[in-house]
Amino acid sequence: MTTELRPLRTLRNYIDGEFREAADGRTTEVVNPATGEAYATAPLSGTADVDAAMAAAEAAFPAWRDLIPAERQKALLKIADAFEERAEDLIAAEVENTGKPVGLTRTEEIPPMVDQIRFFAGAARMLEGRSGGEYMEGLTSFVRREPIGVCAQVAPWNYPMMMAVWKFAPALAAGNTVVLKPSDTTPASTVLMAEIIGSIVPKGVFNVITGDRDTGRLMVEHPTPAMASVTGSVRAGREVAGAAARDLKRVHLELGGKAPVVVFDDLDAAALAKAVEDIAVAGFFNAGQDCTAATRVLVHESIHDEFVRALAKTAAETKTGQPDDEDVLYGPLNNANQLAQVSGFIDRLPAHAKVEAGGQRIGDKGYFYAPTVVSGLKQDDEIVQQEVFGPVITVQPFTDEAEAVAYANGVEYGLASSVWTKDHGRAMRMSKTLDFGCVWINTHIPLVAEMPHGGFKKSGYGKDLSAYGFEDYTRVKHVMTSLEF
Repeated sequence: MTTELRPLRTLRNYIDGEFREAADGRTTEVVNPATGEAYATAPLSGTADVDAAMAAAEAAFPAWRDLIPAERQKALLKIADAFEERAEDLIAAEVENTGKPVGLTRTEEIPPMVDQIRFFAGAARMLEGRSGGEYMEGLTSFVRREPIGVCAQVAPWNYPMMMAVWKFAPALAAGNTVVLKPSDTTPASTVLMAEIIGSIVPKGVFNVITGDRDTGRLMVEHPTPAMASVTGSVRAGREVAGAAARDLKRVHLELGGKAPVVVFDDLDAAALAKAVEDIAVAGFFNAGQDCTAATRVLVHESIHDEFVRALAKTAAETKTGQPDDEDVLYGPLNNANQLAQVSGFIDRLPAHAKVEAGGQRIGDKGYFYAPTVVSGLKQDDEIVQQEVFGPVITVQPFTDEAEAVAYANGVEYGLASSVWTKDHGRAMRMSKTLDFGCVWINTHIPLVAEMPHGGFKKSGYGKDLSAYGFEDYTRVKHVMTSLEF
């Protein structure tokens, strides 16, 4: 008896309003992380493909730039409506991309994506500078805000759909044109987005090319883009910044995090129980593959042991599994390399560390990893200092507020953090002293379109979401006119 294998789907680039193979015919296999099996091929785009996409975006830019904001708003609102109408198709593509639970993808990704597109549709009509005025006798000055030009954008594999929205929505709203590359492990939902968006905007305004790290490097090094926007690792950020510096491109980088979660001893029993539950969700959601994940807990020494026991019990009760399982919090790690990375952190734990829960792969099909809690750590341990990007939460004790701040800030990242306390003054002091782009108080991980997302230090620079993120995709021009000519 033989089993017939399903043929692999063929994904293609979207350039200048049409789907294309790579110019040289090269492809890569795309693997479903829930099964570990290939389900599609995608173009491995090279120089000719990048050239074609950049030429298309450059040719489309003048007309898109010159559209009045109300027309760009209409286009973005149509895109948001279309995403809602095609929600099940997008979910199916994303689940195959990532192995995420179907139900959570439907409830936790589609609604915020649509809302974010609509937010930037509104922002398209709010581009404004300071009011005109006379700052030198006989001369009037005013400020124009203008789109930058062609934007080269590289999205990561942890939230392929949502990160694509964070890239293209503000760029298009501001009047830029886009060449977007998804991760080589998760191209399917972005290619589907190209089909949807391409039916709404003029050809060349939105282009998608698939490929690997070299494809992204070719995009950033290309002379056409005026801006490179990349979400990825610190290593990738350094390479992008260096390449962009050669021709002084504007750069927008979101490079990961190591979020401290500071829990004080003034929580009563009910508040502490809720904190444990919320922190577990914020640490294990999306298999911990979130730059803002609650992965590094600092808890006052007087409640440390109690907290660790409760968190380990919650971890043991947290489920991972196949996308169609209804009672799982998260799915697999995204790829075999990521499974090896997470496993390596646990395998290399120092002798003084203790695995309180999890610490192992689950099954031999797909890239599933158990919810894991590690205690007994020191500030300079590798797992405390470096981003694991997996369902692993570390716990360290602290003695007082000053030590909590020192431990929290004592990493190279500065993206997100949270403080758990009933003391308002303490919460305000911590929000001031924590060196992170976001500080949550008595919660961790919620995001809204109106508020900025972005970090300090080696977490990069530039903001996603909000009016601040929108402004990143514009340039400021001063216009001065003589009143006496």
